[in-house]
Amino acid sequence: MLLTYAQITISVLLIVSILLQQKGSAGLSSTFGGSSMEYSTKRGAEKVLFYATIVLAVLFLAISITRLLL
Repeated sequence: MLLTYAQITISVLLIVSILLQQKGSAGLSSTFGGSSMEYSTKRGAEKVLFYATIVLAVLFLAISITRLLL
């Protein structure tokens, strides 16, 4: 039961973290005059959000496999 609630919570957080990330030049910064470079380094909050998305995806996968095995 605890794994079910954890999986639901992590899935919602994962969806939010994916939706908050910018996608190419169609991101929010380009709307307000940001550059449309194809390659740029991640800095600050964008970098934290990127790593948080990876951690959440790994946790979601681990919980899913654990629930499958139990």
